[in-house]
Amino acid sequence: MNSKRDYYEVLGVSRSASEQEIKSAYRKLALQHHPDRNPDNQEAASEKFKEITEAYSVLADAEKRAAYDRYGHAAVGGTGAGWSPDFGSSIFSDFEDIFGDLFGFGDVFGRSGRPRTRASRGDDLRYDLEISLEEAAQGMDTKIKIPRWENCSTCHGTGAKVGSEPVTCPTCGGRGQLRHQQGFFTISRTCPACQGMGRVIREACSTCRGKGRIYQEKVLGIPIPPGVDDGTRLRVSGEGGAGEFGGPAGDLYVVVRVRKHTIFDRRGRDLYCTVPISIAQAALGAEFRVPSLNGQERLRIPEGTQNGSVFRIRGLGMPDVNGHGKGDLYVAVHVVVPTRLSRDQRQMLETLAPSLRVENKPLERHVGEKAKNSFG
Repeated sequence: MNSKRDYYEVLGVSRSASEQEIKSAYRKLALQHHPDRNPDNQEAASEKFKEITEAYSVLADAEKRAAYDRYGHAAVGGTGAGWSPDFGSSIFSDFEDIFGDLFGFGDVFGRSGRPRTRASRGDDLRYDLEISLEEAAQGMDTKIKIPRWENCSTCHGTGAKVGSEPVTCPTCGGRGQLRHQQGFFTISRTCPACQGMGRVIREACSTCRGKGRIYQEKVLGIPIPPGVDDGTRLRVSGEGGAGEFGGPAGDLYVVVRVRKHTIFDRRGRDLYCTVPISIAQAALGAEFRVPSLNGQERLRIPEGTQNGSVFRIRGLGMPDVNGHGKGDLYVAVHVVVPTRLSRDQRQMLETLAPSLRVENKPLERHVGEKAKNSFG
């Protein structure tokens, strides 16, 4: 009689379980019963671990699972004590995913590995640059000072003393890994002597002490194009931190911060501002100067201009950062009512008052909101 337990029962899943449910069940059980996690009862844990691994190797393979569902254990050839798992490439990936996170194994099943390359890319760096709205409009060339890793000029990034070179690691023989037998697994761990490089430095460079890099400040010239907005990110390729042992440098990202302006409010390419006018200017119409980023500009308003009216001056906004023209300047007028009148002013207004009388009926709601929302 076959004494093997049903594979679905071993993993604690139903026969209709999905691939992900089977993988999750195995992961939970494997981590629970792995011999390394049961040092006081390794023999029993090893047998349990072997049983659940056998079940998973069958149920995780669609063809084997179909055959098992139809013919049982006889279809997949499991024979108990002499059994060894037959893993496909996808099952290899599953096991490395499950055990790699827990134990840090570079290779759970002993497949041939290579020492990892010594060179590695440098870090990307970020620099926040604060500029004024005027500088953002005109564009500028500026210099920044950034601390970063630079390749050691003495050893040219090798980390070894001048006249010497890194040698093969005597601990791992240049493989970068140390292998250990764990039941039917051959487990590879990163060599602690060379950190997986396969080579070690016997005589370190006196300048960088074997790191191949030194930390220092660098002054860089950065061009800021006209029209940049707050939060614009400029990428400067190759100006990040130097890579280790001759690896390529990272990139520098300059994040532009545009200071709030005392007069202008920016919305995309357009600028907005508010200027005060007198009751007489509003009533009679007037021509006066308004501020812009280029100095003073003339603006003519018609007679009867109401408080909150907005006027557009084309082409006086911010330039497009891609060179596609400029935005506009929007000027809202605020009619200032005097709080103190001279005797002559009062007499003149009292004379005009009867002819300027308006009927004080409530305005429709949308008329009041027009002024409130004059800036959008």
